[in-house]
Amino acid sequence: MFTRLFGKPKVETNTLHTLDKLNETLEMLEKKEGVLLKKAAGEVERAKEFSKAKNKRAAIQCLKRKRLYEQQVEQLGNFQLRIHDQMIMLEGAKATTETVDALRTGAATMKAMQKATNIDDVDKTMDEINEQTDNMKQIQDALSAPFGSAADFDEDELEAELEELEGLELEDQLLQPARPVHEGKQPARPLPQKQHSAHEDELAALQAEMAL
Repeated sequence: MFTRLFGKPKVETNTLHTLDKLNETLEMLEKKEGVLLKKAAGEVERAKEFSKAKNKRAAIQCLKRKRLYEQQVEQLGNFQLRIHDQMIMLEGAKATTETVDALRTGAATMKAMQKATNIDDVDKTMDEINEQTDNMKQIQDALSAPFGSAADFDEDELEAELEELEGLELEDQLLQPARPVHEGKQPARPLPQKQHSAHEDELAALQAEMAL
């Protein structure tokens, strides 16, 4: 369908060639238009000179030629407009063709990717991964399980023995005497004794004599 609408890939080369040809023609017309404008301006200057020389007939002839040049300039302008319109249409068609080709290429690539990774292959791969994961878990469990004489030990007996050891340790801590002051630690200073005044000393001596 796209081939019928836009043609074969070689059409792109023909489109580029056509655009180049139209561009060259457009440049030629612009140059010719410039020449005609200069000629028209020259006829105006000549008409002014003949008018100053009182040569009315020659001046009118110059103005006639000027109008002929202007008509050609207008015609060249129409030609340029048509060429511009044709170039815009070709550039739009070229952009459309390139867009369709890009979309076609993307669709073909996606189709090839889906064909290379179909749903059956994905399911098979996931099953293999799950199987390998289970096998690895079984291997790790087997390696971590006790073996030899350690496999025959009773876990309940071991826990009871551990509790008995912890009880003995606590009993030893309670029976130990108080520890001395650690070295480097300042001993507590004795409280200062209260000093008696002279009056209190005399009163105490008098009480002692009366007791005798």
